[in-house]
Formats: sequence, C-alpha cells, structure tokens
Amino acid sequence: MKSLRKDKCRRLEATAGPGFEAGGSAFSLVELLVVMAVLGVLAALLLPTITRSQDTARRIRCVSNLHQLGLAGQMYWDDHGGATFRYRTGAVNGGDCYWFGWLARGDEGARDFDPSAGALFPYLGGRGVEICPSLKPTGPRFKLKARGAAYGYGYNLHLSAPANQPPVNVRQLARPEQRVFLADAAQVNTFQAPASPENPLLEEFYFVSTDEPTVHFRHQRQANAVFCDGHVAAEPPVPGSLDTRLPPEVIGRLPADLLTGP
Repeated sequence: MKSLRKDKCRRLEATAGPGFEAGGSAFSLVELLVVMAVLGVLAALLLPTITRSQDTARRIRCVSNLHQLGLAGQMYWDDHGGATFRYRTGAVNGGDCYWFGWLARGDEGARDFDPSAGALFPYLGGRGVEICPSLKPTGPRFKLKARGAAYGYGYNLHLSAPANQPPVNVRQLARPEQRVFLADAAQVNTFQAPASPENPLLEEFYFVSTDEPTVHFRHQRQANAVFCDGHVAAEPPVPGSLDTRLPPEVIGRLPADLLTGP
C-alpha cells in the first residue's frame, strides 16, 4: 500500500509541473511580482476616491455644524429682539470675553479657555460643533492659542457694532440670505512664538471681515458659511486675496457684499 501511495504522489508531481509542491501550490517569483504590481495599480486608482470620500464626509459634518450654529444664532436673536451679539464684550479675571467664550491672556498654546461664556453656548451646550473636522489643530503647521482647540469658525465682524453704537438688528437687514453669519476661519501667524516670519503657522481665528484674509477655504478651496437666514453654502475666495505665506492652507477673503450686505 505504501508503495502504491508513493507511486501516486510521483505521478501527481509529474503532471502538476514545476510550480507544484507536495501539500499545496506556490507562486513563482514572476507571478508574485505581477500580483503585487496589480495590487499597486488598484491602490493607486482607489486612493483618490477614498480621499475624496473622506473630504466629502468632513465637508458634510462641517455643514451640519454650521446649521446647528445658525439655529443657535436664530434663537439668540429671538431672545434679544433681533439684536446681534458683539465680537468682544470686555475684560474679566485676567482674560477677555469674546462671542465664542472667555480666553485667558498669556502664552500661546497655554491659555485657559471657558466656552460657557460664549453667546451661543446656552443654546448649544457641549455639542461639539465648534470645530470644523477639516481643521487639524494637532498638525505640525498649527499653532494653538489655548490649551486645546477653542473655535473653528469666525463671526462676521460687520454684524458686531462698535461699543458706542446700538447692536445691529438682523430683522432690519435688507437681505439676510445674502449676509454671512459665521464661516470657516483661520489665519496665518508669523508674529507669535513658535511662529515667525521664517516659520509661518496656521492658527484659529474668530472673525471674518472685508479687511483681513481670515477665511479658511479648507474644503477643496471653498469655505462653508452659514448666512443670517440659516442656510449654509460653500463660497470661493476673492481672486487675489489668498495669503501667500502658507499657500497650502488657502487663507483669503470672502466677497465684501456677503459680509456687509447690499
């Protein structure tokens, strides 16, 4: 019986050819290289699709954040007779109260932050909609202002009246659907360590205006913005407005008529 089994194995090896090994089959080196090349091509084809899908998911989450922030703004205005809040309301306890919360003074990246002092906090609490998912505050080119990320969206400074004037009233805006309320924001910093002219860094910024490039076009060169009527739209930068100190981040300005209104 043993000799019969050995004869049968020898006949199988003879008919299977050089790629056959007892107990299974094996790839030749050429076949293995071909398979690896095919897998490499497939990965190269799929990677852009995966990247686009991830970018789309982040953009959709950002739109959702701004929708919720827009609703919070509507509730604030309803509770205050249509009056908008001011960008900064004063200094207290070694820090400053801004529309997004209380920020201590001190070294960059080591400042305390209390979001509960923000104008919209009573309507949102800690829902986690304050940071756009496409803003990466842990990246090597990012400079924190507080101990962690505070806010990823900027308030339209033209809705904040000077301290010696009454607040802007949204109910008196001619075209609220054409007036930005909040938008994706950041700025290039070259003047506060660890940033320098030789080492420009991205940082959070908390207002957008016609005067400074502080809109962050982080969604495939577009910025999401929520308008005073509550709708969210993606907007491109004003031509020629991009900050050239950190080109990959696409920091620029929105059209003036979207901020100041007709």
